[in-house]
Amino acid sequence: MNRIVKNYEERRNEILDAAESLFYSKGFEACTVNDILKTVGIAKGTFYHYFPSKEAAMDGVIARNVDKIIDRVQATIEKAAGDPNEKLMNAFLAMRVDDPAAHHMLEDMHQPANALLHQKSLKQLIQSLSPILADVVQEGIDQKIWRCSHPLQCMQIFLAAALSLTDEGIFEMDADSQTLIMIALIGTLEKMLGVPENEFLKQYSAHWATE
Repeated sequence: MNRIVKNYEERRNEILDAAESLFYSKGFEACTVNDILKTVGIAKGTFYHYFPSKEAAMDGVIARNVDKIIDRVQATIEKAAGDPNEKLMNAFLAMRVDDPAAHHMLEDMHQPANALLHQKSLKQLIQSLSPILADVVQEGIDQKIWRCSHPLQCMQIFLAAALSLTDEGIFEMDADSQTLIMIALIGTLEKMLGVPENEFLKQYSAHWATE
């Protein structure tokens, strides 16, 4: 029987696929390295060649998922060349989760057993997305469209509020409450950037109506 040899990235992603599925289904704390080994069909030494610990595998899972969101956000920003308003709107819309499989994953992440995974994912999203959005804000400042003294810090504050308040695993809200939160968040963003009241809200509402 021939031994199957896989390249580094292929094997690493195979381990991450198994780890991600097990973390969400069993919970990070309950999942063991042995569970991952059995699922992938590898020896313990192979696992530790790629990851020094189960925690490192979790970081790899988070980084991979955040990278997908970052790629999506950056791709939509690039489509709106020269228009900071359109770039910012595209970036926020690209953060939405529309895939049913991803929704199921989020439900599993919200389980109490995955609190650490959930917390670290939010932290990584804020750290990774803030500089990207701050660059867009700086474009608007340079073009004298917006006014903002601290673009990076303002985007960190906005993302921390937005990602937390719209996270159903943290706050349970009915549809009306969710709508009011979104209106308040957009109003906060307008104030951060010195935009006239309801200017962003009109733009985003018009765009969402066509979705």
